Amino acid sequence: MPFSGVGIIIAIVVLFLVAALKILREYERGVVFRLGRVIGAKGPGLIILIPIIDRMVKTSLRVLVLDVPNQDVITYDNVSIKVNAVVYFRVIDPVKAIIEVEDFLYATSQLAQTTLRSVCGGVELDTILAHRDKINNEIQTILDEQTDPWGIKVISVEVKHIDLPQEMQRAMARQAEAERDRRAKVINAEGEFQASKRLSEAAEIISAHPQALQLRYLQTLVEMSSEGSTTIIPLPLDLLSLVKKPE
Repeated sequence: MPFSGVGIIIAIVVLFLVAALKILREYERGVVFRLGRVIGAKGPGLIILIPIIDRMVKTSLRVLVLDVPNQDVITYDNVSIKVNAVVYFRVIDPVKAIIEVEDFLYATSQLAQTTLRSVCGGVELDTILAHRDKINNEIQTILDEQTDPWGIKVISVEVKHIDLPQEMQRAMARQAEAERDRRAKVINAEGEFQASKRLSEAAEIISAHPQALQLRYLQTLVEMSSEGSTTIIPLPLDLLSLVKKPE
């Protein structure tokens, strides 16, 4: 009988220790409720709970990744698109994350979806395509302000993909082609302008220095004679200057 009594006591102690001792990892915190009232966040390491009286809810302090599914959005210029995004956030106050909102993951997901639709619907399509960083920062700021009472810090928001209608893709392709043609014409016109400017400067130099025309004349003769298929008879430029137009 004494042996059996000691065994029962040992079993009770073991069961108590199993129920009372909890080990939390470095990135985990445990929000402890005692008789329904929160007494704070515990961890990391070894913590002791009073069985039946204490209840613990674990939360992770690591960065969480939330995938925002495709959202149907009508932009400010009445273009229908589909947009999805990814949100990076973490719990900075475990007590608030547990007692202020029922499910902070679900709540953050729903808030991210509505914010994505609201922000993208308030700007034009060109702004979404050309200034994606601005859209990301605006969404991140709104989410961070809304989730701060829940003890959550939104670190970053990235718009991943923008799905455009087929007719809009074709229109943008035509616009891009027209823009390339315009740039090519501008570059060509700029080249013609520079060439004419250089020719005008060369004409002024030659008119001011006649010997430059003589050198250019001799260089042209050398180039023509190097082809081998043309017979060149050089004439002095003085003879050419004696030729006058008939009156």
